[in-house]
Amino acid sequence: MKSLALLLLIGVLLLVITVGLALAIGGPADPGTMPSINNPFKSLDYSDLPPYSRFSARDGVYLAFRQYPSVAGPPKGSVVLVHGSSASGRSMHVLAKAFATAGYEAYTLDIRGHGGSGTRGQIAYMGQLEDDLEDFMRALKPPKPCTLTGFSSGGGFALRAAGSARQTLFSNYLLLSPFIGPDSPTQRPGSGGWVRVGLSRLLAVALLNACGVRAFNRLPVTRFALNEESKAFLTPEYSFALAQNFQPQRNYRANIQAVHLRFRVVAGQEDEAFRTDQFEGLFNTEGKAVPVTLLPGIGHIALILDPVALQASVAAVRRLDEPAP
Repeated sequence: MKSLALLLLIGVLLLVITVGLALAIGGPADPGTMPSINNPFKSLDYSDLPPYSRFSARDGVYLAFRQYPSVAGPPKGSVVLVHGSSASGRSMHVLAKAFATAGYEAYTLDIRGHGGSGTRGQIAYMGQLEDDLEDFMRALKPPKPCTLTGFSSGGGFALRAAGSARQTLFSNYLLLSPFIGPDSPTQRPGSGGWVRVGLSRLLAVALLNACGVRAFNRLPVTRFALNEESKAFLTPEYSFALAQNFQPQRNYRANIQAVHLRFRVVAGQEDEAFRTDQFEGLFNTEGKAVPVTLLPGIGHIALILDPVALQASVAAVRRLDEPAP
């Protein structure tokens, strides 16, 4: 019995040491820079960027968004746009203008932990982003039908919302080259070089969460391939809590199966971050015959900047808003 107790004690000590080392030195490495993600935004004209508006979330924090009124008469409906990882609503400016021109009321959110919303790279708890989204919808009451449109990691978060108990906050969903999960068939290693994950730290914090310990959820576990100029105004890294919340549920297959409203996918054939040719098969496997539009010659960032891609997104929302057959 003494030998068994000694072995158990040694095992526990080794586990504690391993977890401690993972927490201390297992953070994400610097991925360098990824020009195809950083450079396209340098030449954009933001002279007509709307000023920030703010709404109060349930914890009393004021979160930032921008509003683009319809410029084609009374709105046909609305779109709520969610940016990709590291970014802010500013990155969705061109797409928001395309929707406003087409007669939709458009809103670009700065998801908490990004841009003008909260502390960059941090949230208080997993599930806070869904609470914020509900608070936004209750405060603003966008014109119906209302489409939640997410790009990249924002598309993954839109999928998370679409498969949640709060999915009826929106009329339908548009996923623009969505992040599905690290083990999804759509995933390229490191999202094509965009992100580095501190895997040992991530696993250690996940293990502690499974034991009810959430004291380390603020530690950074992912880092993005930003250039030095971009690091000043984007979000260079995510805490464990933000990284886990700003994506689909861990069981992304169950997340897809739980979606009961209409949704569509638009992506580029030349996407550097994801294997977009796998989207249709993935959703079909989970029993969702989702219309997937793949655009020739369009890369990841071009999906929210290129005129052809912009019109494809507008057309997708028009189809989603049509009466169901």
